[in-house]
Amino acid sequence: MFLSDRDIKKAIKKGEIILKPFLDNKLQPASYDILLGNKFIVNDVHTTSFIDPVNKIFPKTKEIKVKDGEAFVLHPGVSILGYSKEYFGSDHYLIEVNGKSSLARIGLLVHNSAALINPGHFLNVALELCNLNNVPIILRPGMAIAQLTFSTLSSETTQNYREKGRYAKNNIAGYIPPKTIAKRTHKKKK
Repeated sequence: MFLSDRDIKKAIKKGEIILKPFLDNKLQPASYDILLGNKFIVNDVHTTSFIDPVNKIFPKTKEIKVKDGEAFVLHPGVSILGYSKEYFGSDHYLIEVNGKSSLARIGLLVHNSAALINPGHFLNVALELCNLNNVPIILRPGMAIAQLTFSTLSSETTQNYREKGRYAKNNIAGYIPPKTIAKRTHKKKK
């Protein structure tokens, strides 16, 4: 079951949902609009010949910071990471990141597959931004970029992402792609 606007606000007041900053005008009937932050992670296409996740070969990336009021041009067919301005999470609810229909209609994806935020995960979410249109899309820090929904769980979890999750040692940092290409190893099959 999804929380209504009334229940989202109650859970924030009780500390069951952390959402900073919280602005009343971003609260929708059953969701909360989040804003695009200033940090983007892009692949260095000039030094990347391929990506091979099984062999831990990732592209070299670079971080781009865009000031408030300035633009980031997302070209057709390009996929990048952008981060939310809001820091959020909950030990009590499953949070889902969803696209906004107004942006979907112009060909902007905000997540390719990683939409769920498990209980115990607190972060500025990495948005998997991709331009499916045939013309560039202008992204601006502070624009409404996605929406969060909050779901109740059928029972209390036996695991908490804070202790068991991928970022258990540094849950606040979240995922930051590798800065360099991993060494390529070629093993001969016997």
